[in-house]
Amino acid sequence: MQVTREKPPRVGCRPIRETDIGPLIELLIEGFPARTAANWALAMQRLAQREAPAPYPRFGYLLEVDDAPVGVILLIFSTQRDERGLHVRCNISSWYVKYLYRGYASLLSKAAIRHKEVTYTNISAVAETWPIIEAQGFTRYTSGQIAAFPALSPWAANSCVRQFQAAEDYGPTLSKEERNLLTAHLNYGCLAYVVMENGKANPFVFLPRRINLLPRRINRGIVPALQLVYCRDVRDFVRLAGPIGRALARRGMLLVVLDAPGRLPGLVGKYFPDRGHRRYFKGTEPPRIGDLTYSELVLFP
Repeated sequence: MQVTREKPPRVGCRPIRETDIGPLIELLIEGFPARTAANWALAMQRLAQREAPAPYPRFGYLLEVDDAPVGVILLIFSTQRDERGLHVRCNISSWYVKYLYRGYASLLSKAAIRHKEVTYTNISAVAETWPIIEAQGFTRYTSGQIAAFPALSPWAANSCVRQFQAAEDYGPTLSKEERNLLTAHLNYGCLAYVVMENGKANPFVFLPRRINLLPRRINRGIVPALQLVYCRDVRDFVRLAGPIGRALARRGMLLVVLDAPGRLPGLVGKYFPDRGHRRYFKGTEPPRIGDLTYSELVLFP
C-alpha cells in the first residue's frame, strides 16, 4: 500500500503591496481589536501617501502560507537629519501572526531588521514582549515618562511663543527639514509651535492624547494630555516650559507627557518609570529622547 505524504505548505514573506490592504486590515483587526477598521484604513492611507526612502518598503512585510496572509509587521521608514548627519530610521509596529502559524514568526522579524544601516525603534513594547525584543538585540533607550504641568514653570526671558504657520518666516535657525517636519505633523493632527528665544527658533510638536495617571483598573484616571513628539533636546522643553505651558493652557491643555531619562530638575510634574511600555532601539544611531516623529504614535490613530 502506497503512503501519500501531505504536501508541505508554501510559506513566504514579502513586502506589502497596496493591493494587500483590504485583507491586511482584516488581519490587523484580528490582532489588534482595540482599533477599528476605520482606524487601520486611515493608518494605511497615511503610509500610502507619505514618501518612504528607497529602497525600503512603504508598508512593511506580509507573511503568507499557501498565498493566504497569516502575519504582518508594519514598518515606518523615514530619513532623519541631525547634528550627526543624515541617517534612516524605522519604527517597527503592529507585529502579529495567527496562532497556528507562530512558528513562522521569525521570518517577519528577520525581514524587518535586515538592513544594518538603519536604526530601528520599538516605542510601544509591552512587558510580555521585553525578553523577546532584547533577545533580538534591541536596547532600551528611555527610563520612563514625566507627566508635567509646564504652565507652573517660570517664565523664560526674551522668549515669544508662536503657533507654527508654514508660510511664516522664522529665520535661518529653523531648517528646511524642520519646517517640513512641522508641516507634516500638523497634517497628522499634531500641534506645532516655534518659541523664539533671543532671535533663535526652537520647534516643538505635541500630539493630543488621553492617558491614565492612575492604575489601569481606575478608569477615572484617564485625562486629556499632550505627548511631546518633537524637540531638539528635552532640555529645551525644560528651559522654555513656562511660556510653552501658558500658550497651551490658553487652549485648555494643562498636562504634557514626555519621555525622559529620569527626573528633570526645574520641570513641575511626576516621573513614572516604564508605565507598562518601554522604548527600544537597534542600530548604530541611538534615537534622541524627545523625538517620536514619523512613528506609529503619530501616524496610526
